[in-house]
Amino acid sequence: MMQTLKLLALLAVPLFFGCSPAEEQTEKRSPNILFVISDDQSFAHTSFAGSKFVNTPGFDRVAREGVFFTNCIAGSPGCAPSRSSIITGRHHWQNEQSGQHAAPWLKKHVPFVDLLADNGYTTGRTGKGVSPFRYARDENDSLWRETDAAGIEHSRIRYEAGSEGDTRPAAQINTLNYFENFKYFMENVREADDPFFFWYGATEPHRAFEQDSWKRTDKKLSDAEVPGFLPDHPIVRGDLLDYAVEIEWFDQHLQDMLNYLEEKGELDNTIVIVTSDNGMAFPRAKANGYDYGIHVPLAIRYPEAFPPGRTVDDPINFIDLAPTILDLTQTPSEGMLPMTGVSIRPILESSEQGTVDPAKKYVFSGRERHSASRYQNWGYPQRVIRSQDHLLIWNMKPDRWPAGAPQRINPDNEEELLPLYGIDENGEHRSDWAFTDVDAAPTKSYLVENRNDETVRPYFEAAFEKIPEVLLYDLQSDPECMNNLADDPDYAGIKETMREALLAELRETNDPRVVGPDPEVFDSYLRYSPMREFPKPIEGSTLK
Repeated sequence: MMQTLKLLALLAVPLFFGCSPAEEQTEKRSPNILFVISDDQSFAHTSFAGSKFVNTPGFDRVAREGVFFTNCIAGSPGCAPSRSSIITGRHHWQNEQSGQHAAPWLKKHVPFVDLLADNGYTTGRTGKGVSPFRYARDENDSLWRETDAAGIEHSRIRYEAGSEGDTRPAAQINTLNYFENFKYFMENVREADDPFFFWYGATEPHRAFEQDSWKRTDKKLSDAEVPGFLPDHPIVRGDLLDYAVEIEWFDQHLQDMLNYLEEKGELDNTIVIVTSDNGMAFPRAKANGYDYGIHVPLAIRYPEAFPPGRTVDDPINFIDLAPTILDLTQTPSEGMLPMTGVSIRPILESSEQGTVDPAKKYVFSGRERHSASRYQNWGYPQRVIRSQDHLLIWNMKPDRWPAGAPQRINPDNEEELLPLYGIDENGEHRSDWAFTDVDAAPTKSYLVENRNDETVRPYFEAAFEKIPEVLLYDLQSDPECMNNLADDPDYAGIKETMREALLAELRETNDPRVVGPDPEVFDSYLRYSPMREFPKPIEGSTLK
C-alpha cells in the first residue's frame, strides 16, 4: 500500500518541498491531514480574529504558525449543503439531493476521503461528519451511499454525564470525548506506516446551549460583543457568552490533538485545517446569505511547505478545499465528479501576505431548504457572490419568508392554526411554531416577544420580514449587512458587475434555478427529518 505513495512522494519532492539536490534523494513522507470543523461559528469569533469574549488558543496557534484566511466563505449558510461542498469540491446546487438538507446522499457523489483511502491513507472521523443526510437503510436504497462521506466513525469514548471525569462546562455539550476518540484512532486504527486523514467534527457550538452556562466561568456580560443586527440586551449578551463557552470547548479538544501530535513527533508532518461549516446560530446569521451566515474561520498549518505567520485576504471558497487536499497529497481525482473548486496550494506555498492572487476576485455561496419552514416544504433559494469588499445576495423567491413562515398548522388539528409568531396564551414564544429556519434561542424569543417595543422592532423585522430580490452590502463599512445599497446609484456599477459574474457562475455550473430543466427541483426533494405543515401563503403579506 505504501509503495505507490513512496514513489509519488519521491517524484513530488523537487516541486512540492523545494529541496536542494542532496535532499532530493531523501524520501519524504506523505503528509497527514487533521481536518477540524466546528458547527455554526462565524468568522469574528476567534481570539485570533480579535474577539474579546471568545478565547481560542488552539485555533490561534494554527493561524499563528500557519496561514490565516480573512475571507473564507462557506458553501452554504447551513450545515448539510456546506459540508457537501467541502467533501465534493462542488457547489451545493451541483450535487442534487446530496447538496440539500436532510436528503439522501447519492453514491455517485464520491467524497475526496474515499480517494485518500484508496491512495494509502488510514481515514476516520469523530463527531459530526457530512450531515444531516440520509444514508442507505437497506437494499432498497440502492442509489444511496451506505456510510458517512467523512469516513468511518470513531465515537465510542464518551464522558459519563455527572461523573467526576465529566469536565464539560455545559450540560448541552455533546458527551463525546473528541480527543480520546482521536487518540484511539491514532493508536489502535491507524497502521503505523500509513499517513492518516482524520475528521474532527465537533457538534459545538450548535444549539441548544445551556442557558447561563457562562456564569460558571470568569466571563462577564460586559465582555460580549453584540453585532449590529441584534439588540444590545442582557438576554442577547448572555446568549452570546453561552455560545462562547461552546466554541472554547471545541477549541480545547483541538489543543489536545495538537499537543498529542507534537509529543508523537507528527505535528509538523500534518496538514492541520481548522474551519466551521457556517455562521453562528442566531437570527440573521445561520441559514442566511448575510456575511455572519457564510463568513467562517479558516487557518491552515503545515510548516514543511507553507511559510508561517501569514494573513491572506484572497476570497476562498469551501469548494476549493477538496482539490487542495488532493493536490497536496498527490491523490488523483479519478472517481469523483468534476470539481468546480481549484487548489489553493500556490497561495499556501507563497511567502506573500494580503492579496496573493489578484485574479481570484469572487467566491460563491447559496441556500435552498433549511428546516421544514414553509408551505409544502418550500425552501428559500438564495445565490450569493462575495468579493473582499462587497456582498451581493440574489433572493430568487422574495415573496417567501426568509426565516420561515410566521404561523403553522396545529399538528394535532389540521383545521386549526397555531398562534401567530408562535406566541402562546401566556405571551411566551414557542420557537417551533414560527420562523423555524432560525434555531430556538433566547435571542430569537426575545425578538419575537418584544416585537412591539420600538427599540426592538427594527431588529425583529431585519431578522424575520420579507426582503428585496437583490441585496448589496459594502463589507468594509458595513460588515454586519444592515444597509442595503442595491438601489444606490453610486453602487450601480458594482451591482451590475457582480450580478453578471454571479449569473455566469450559475450558468457555467448548471444551476437548475437558472438553466433548468426544472427550476423548482430543489423543492421537490424529500426531507428525511420531522415535518411541519404551513398554510398556503398570501401573496404580498408582511409582518403585522
